[in-house]
Amino acid sequence: MNVAEAPEPELLRDPESYARLLEHVREAVLAGVPGPRSPRSVVSASWDRSLAAQIDPEAGEAPFVYDAGALAALREAHPLAPVLPVLRQMLVSIADDAEHLMIVTDADGLILWREGAAGQLLRGDRVGLTEGTRWSEAAIGTNAMGTALATGEPVQIHSAEHLVRRYHTWTCAAAPVRDPETGALLGSIDVSGPLRTVHPAMISLVSATAQLAEGQLRAQLAVRDERLRRVNMPHLEALRGRPGALLSAAGRVLAAQACTLPSTVDVRRGGGTVALPDGRLATVEPLPEGYLLRLSGTPGAHRSRLHLEYLADGTQTTTVDGREVPLTLRHAEILTLLTLHPNGLSAERLALQLYGETGNPVTVRAEIHRLRSQLGASVVQTRPYRLAADVDADFLRARTALRSGTPAGVLRDFRGPLLPESEAPAIREERETLTAQVRQVALNSRDPAVLWSFWETACGADDFAVLDALLRTLSPADPRRAAVTAHRARLG
Repeated sequence: MNVAEAPEPELLRDPESYARLLEHVREAVLAGVPGPRSPRSVVSASWDRSLAAQIDPEAGEAPFVYDAGALAALREAHPLAPVLPVLRQMLVSIADDAEHLMIVTDADGLILWREGAAGQLLRGDRVGLTEGTRWSEAAIGTNAMGTALATGEPVQIHSAEHLVRRYHTWTCAAAPVRDPETGALLGSIDVSGPLRTVHPAMISLVSATAQLAEGQLRAQLAVRDERLRRVNMPHLEALRGRPGALLSAAGRVLAAQACTLPSTVDVRRGGGTVALPDGRLATVEPLPEGYLLRLSGTPGAHRSRLHLEYLADGTQTTTVDGREVPLTLRHAEILTLLTLHPNGLSAERLALQLYGETGNPVTVRAEIHRLRSQLGASVVQTRPYRLAADVDADFLRARTALRSGTPAGVLRDFRGPLLPESEAPAIREERETLTAQVRQVALNSRDPAVLWSFWETACGADDFAVLDALLRTLSPADPRRAAVTAHRARLG
């Protein structure tokens, strides 16, 4: 998860003066005349969307859409309900101390939960910051919750960056939360408070809390997956060695035999025949909590083997059927994204993941054309763009090891950051997430061999927590301790 464009430094030096400046900026933009400065790009884009939705900048207010009775049922069924205790533990005490409200919304910006001190709850009531109101951009214009959901990124909105005037005395920060299985938005986590309580750490706090919530959801998903495998494995064993797989309700492959499959199969409710990306046909049969896939066809042509080694300190290796192919960083980025999305990506989605909002699908099509000329049209297919090869990628192995491997196994596959020179938004997010998960595995292991392996990567070389953990676990007689001690002293 990337932290969105941060407010200007002036905000932290003098929040009230900065608020007055933002008011002048807003008035100029709404009047269509030159202002003292331009709004931040994330704010400008949000204002454009909000005005296109016909939000009234002077008189808009958040609509109340659900009463307490209807809201109770929505809360009980919402995927974020199980992680609410974690959110409370992380945010409520901080929110109370800083005169803030903690708010959790669904994917449409509906406030499901709100907590804080009594005085702040009353203050929130006066402006509609209460359960049952909707805070999407289309409902109330620019605000941290709605803008985080619209962009898919954490965001902080201060004072007159809110399009609607009645919220100019508020400052807020929010981060989206995604379903770890499907990647779909589940909602947002927000901290809102009076203008004077703005703090630079607030956006980092909500971002970290959102990541923690996603981690809890991922752990719960792993438990469900294991239960499904245990209950349904007899169905797979009944195939008696014939190609097949167990799938989750969303189509993720949980167990497979005698076949190579993408990580996710596009299943339809009720099952039926599905076509895999390489042209094979499969039959999908519903089970109580997932599906049984039977492979009913094989591809007519030879499938290439694509081998990617992209977890390294500044190097990358791509081989096709044992033949090394020198690729540009951009082509390595494309292969990484197509590997992570086995069902394929459109030119528009690929452009967004490679370049952000400024991405041009025409540029992507040109890059794909060049990549296909190097790897072969049978390896990279179109409509949508996807890989039609058996892929062995070190970052996929590391992902798998994180789910079901030992700490030592994780560090065997993780040799460094994913494409460290890449600035593509989706690659940065995958790199940061993978590195953070491996780092935590290393720290939790308390195993000097595992910690040493992580320290030897570019990610861990100057990590104080890793160095201190090594010093705690290495015995005084271990010769590695001297190297760690010297390096720790050089860092200060």
